[in-house]
Amino acid sequence: MTATKPVTVLYDEDCGFCKWSTSKMLAWDRIGRDRQPHLRAASITSEEGALLLASIDPDQRLRSAHAVTSDGRIASAGAMLPVVFRELPLAWPLAALASLSPKLTDRAYFWVVARRFTFGRWLGQDACSVDPSAISRSEI
Repeated sequence: MTATKPVTVLYDEDCGFCKWSTSKMLAWDRIGRDRQPHLRAASITSEEGALLLASIDPDQRLRSAHAVTSDGRIASAGAMLPVVFRELPLAWPLAALASLSPKLTDRAYFWVVARRFTFGRWLGQDACSVDPSAISRSEI
């Protein structure tokens, strides 16, 4: 079996909910796996983020999260969800559902984004202070 390069999830490091949700994706990716993870994380504003998102205007990068595949394809906002779900164990139904209506998935994504600070407050400081990039560095 050939190892493939993981999909990189790029998140806003100044958003607690973004860090929390990205860390949950990474944890899900690692459930019951005896192989390399399929996901890794990097901050949108990091050097790596700037390189991976070079084709996106810098002023637009923080508008949403992004997933970058091993071949360099970028999926942003709701379009990133099926890309990420395809990499997670037993998440193929979510990937299929998110792919059914891209406009609806995008609307749902931006509905959550508009409320991310409220969700972050509900989760609390401890939950929102994780560093997904550190998880990626320690486990790949």
